[in-house]
Amino acid sequence: MVPDTLPPPQPLPDADAVPDALPRSRTEPDGSAVIRVLGYNVRSMRDDEEALARVIRACAPDLVLIQEAPRFFRWRKHAARLAAKTDLVVLGGGATAAGPLLLCSLRAFVERTEDVLLPLTPGLHRRGFATAVVRFGAARVGVVSAHLSLDATERAAQAELLLERAAALDAPHVIAAADVNEAPGGPAFTRLSDTLQDCWTTAPWGGADTFPSAAPSRRIDAVFASLRIDALFASPSVEVLACGVPTGLPTTDLRTATDHLPVLAAVRLGAGA
Repeated sequence: MVPDTLPPPQPLPDADAVPDALPRSRTEPDGSAVIRVLGYNVRSMRDDEEALARVIRACAPDLVLIQEAPRFFRWRKHAARLAAKTDLVVLGGGATAAGPLLLCSLRAFVERTEDVLLPLTPGLHRRGFATAVVRFGAARVGVVSAHLSLDATERAAQAELLLERAAALDAPHVIAAADVNEAPGGPAFTRLSDTLQDCWTTAPWGGADTFPSAAPSRRIDAVFASLRIDALFASPSVEVLACGVPTGLPTTDLRTATDHLPVLAAVRLGAGA
């Protein structure tokens, strides 16, 4: 359920209002942190790059978990250019992760990063994960960006590998964003949402469907977070404050930036080692 302090799920009035529509990023006195996480398939930045940068900047994210980043000629330069245009820095991923890319704000203290290539199925595209462990205040979070296969059998196997990799990061919190390439109810999406919180289901806000951007009819992109643990266990927890497509952004930008819509989540991370 969306907390009472948040606006009800509805389109936002304009791009300038987006940063104020969700809780602002901050670090609490106890070391816990509120952060914004953006999941976004950017289709190799082949569309309107300026519109893409405007969308990302308007969301004011602390972490951007990208799918389909440029993977070929001068891919590092493309990633660096996008980071510069959005006032972020490159955290990891790109061609070395077969497409997933991580950007972050200067609020993040980076512990480590690792790009992971998944087993290659002959005749299908190589897939991979971009992963990192970062700190915000006293909150440590493991991060995974993934783009799952178009093939149903391979996609289900990759969902399992994503969960294994997330657990192996050995962080109190986990946040993953993925182009799942299937809608909720599919085997891979169900496996992920049975183990992690599907942030939109936990705290819906804004829009739901993410593809195609010109006339969205399917929710195939999602942000996931580790399950919130009851305070009785004295363990850090992830509290999802709100999550969805920021539909109040200019329609032209959303349609021309890429063929997917972004998914923006605000979460609170409990302090912990």
